[in-house]
Amino acid sequence: MSKIRAEVIVHGRVQGVFFRQSTLETARALELTGRVRNCPDGTVAAIFEGEGDRVREAVEWCHHGPPAARVNNVEVDWQDYRGEFDCFKIGY
Repeated sequence: MSKIRAEVIVHGRVQGVFFRQSTLETARALELTGRVRNCPDGTVAAIFEGEGDRVREAVEWCHHGPPAARVNNVEVDWQDYRGEFDCFKIGY
């Protein structure tokens, strides 16, 4: 299985609803590396790296997020795997 990377920006009511923590838990359960952070414009940005099917599953999860979130749009930039991270974390 080949590894890939996805950079994601999630729009909607995604801050203050445990989106980052839920993304962390989802990514770790899928054994992905990367990060998730809140952005000043109210979006949430994430980078997922790992096995292709698992990255795609994490991106699909971002389309609904945790129960309190209301996702309006998800932008995805599919990229080549870089191996930039050693774990998945919240922050820059």
